[in-house]
Amino acid sequence: MCWNATADLTAGTVVTAVGIVCVARVRRARDLPVAALPLLLGAHQLAEAAVWHAGGGRGPATTAWAVIALPVLPVWVPLGVLLAAAPADRRRLWGPAAVGLATAAVLSYCLATRPAVAEIRGHTVGYGVNVPWMPLVLAGYLFATLGALLLSGDRRLRLLGAVLGAGALACSALWRLEFASPWCAFAAVASLLVPGWVRRPGPGAAVT
Repeated sequence: MCWNATADLTAGTVVTAVGIVCVARVRRARDLPVAALPLLLGAHQLAEAAVWHAGGGRGPATTAWAVIALPVLPVWVPLGVLLAAAPADRRRLWGPAAVGLATAAVLSYCLATRPAVAEIRGHTVGYGVNVPWMPLVLAGYLFATLGALLLSGDRRLRLLGAVLGAGALACSALWRLEFASPWCAFAAVASLLVPGWVRRPGPGAAVT
C-alpha cells in the first residue's frame, strides 16, 4: 500500500471485504464498532486510491481521507473498545476515550478551517494539515488509538494495539514526512486481525 493507486485499490478492496464479513458475523451489537474497523479502514484506502488518481490536491477524496484519518479514528477506536469491553475493564478505558474526543475536536476544527492538501511524493502521499500544538495532538491521537487497544482486557485487541504500535514506530522512522499515509495503510492491513476477535468464543466471553 501507499505505493501507487493500484496497491491502495487492491488493499482497500480486500480489507473492505473482510470488514463486511466481520460486520455480518458480529454477535453483539456493542461489538459492532470494533468489528467494522476493517470496513472503515478499507474504505479509507479506497479514498487514498482516489487521491492517487486525482494527483493529490484538495478534492473530495483528500477530504474523505483526512476526515477518516484525523477526527474519526481517535473517536472510533477508543469508544469501540470501551463499548465491547467487559464491565471490569471499562474504568481504565475512559481515559483514551476522553482524550480521543478532545483530539478529534481539535482536528475537526483544523479541517474545517484549514482544508487538507495531498501531494504525491514518489511512492507515497503526503498530507498537509495545519495543526497547532502538533506534538501534543499527536500524543493524544496515539494514546486514544493505541492506548485503548493496549489497555483492553482482550488479548486479541492488545495484540492489534502492539502491532499498530510497532507499525507507528516503523512508519515514523522510514517515512517521517509522510507518516500519516503509511501508518494508516499499515493499520488497514493490521485490521485483518479483527476477524479473529469477532470469532472469539462465547457471546459474552472476555478473553484475557
